[in-house]
Amino acid sequence: MRRADRLFEIIQLLRRKPTVKARELAEALEVSERTIYRDVRDLMASGVPIEGEAGVGYVLRAGYDLPPLMFKEQEIEALVLGARIVESWADKELAAAATDAIAKIEAVIPDQLRSYMAQTALLAPATHYMEPLTFDLAELRRAIRGQTRVHFRYRDVLEKRSERTVRPLSLAYFGPVWVLAAWCELRDDFRTFRLDRISGFSTTGERFPAERGKSLHDFLKRSQTWTRSALSGNDDRDA
Repeated sequence: MRRADRLFEIIQLLRRKPTVKARELAEALEVSERTIYRDVRDLMASGVPIEGEAGVGYVLRAGYDLPPLMFKEQEIEALVLGARIVESWADKELAAAATDAIAKIEAVIPDQLRSYMAQTALLAPATHYMEPLTFDLAELRRAIRGQTRVHFRYRDVLEKRSERTVRPLSLAYFGPVWVLAAWCELRDDFRTFRLDRISGFSTTGERFPAERGKSLHDFLKRSQTWTRSALSGNDDRDA
């Protein structure tokens, strides 16, 4: 957890109980009590109305609230455009999450920024063409997030068909196609797969461990050929 996130969580935890001991904060945030003492001292020095001391407990004075989120105009444009692209081009689950994220930001920013956000003239039209998929993209995203192997049938650029079990590592959108980067257990190497050439997709329920030489970081070190192979869908260099 980043320190900024930890400081925010300390304030949130202090809001929930009349008095919170450093030990409780340390356990909740999985850090040492010494770290909590330092963080609380820094919060108090920055003007957060925390009362109490080490060994006794801390109290957040009633009525304190975090200052509203502040963004520059360019930052708002980046957020809105990014959300609109996701709403237009991603699966329904991720599109809904993008909509919810923007709504949450709108709820906490100052009125003048909320108005600017609503009027941002950067659009991502939904009338684009995307190669159709035979499975739910959200299921693949969950497999990537949960480090779960997936299985599918694949048709490459030469129309050669094969069965694959892979470790899914990353998704990229090269309009009009989505591409999966994965460690392929059939080829014992990294491969890229166009999602529109996948059929019979399923998750195996088997988690794969982080393993040196088979991670996304390792794949990205060999990313010079990523764009070329992704766009062609020519994942079988040995075929």
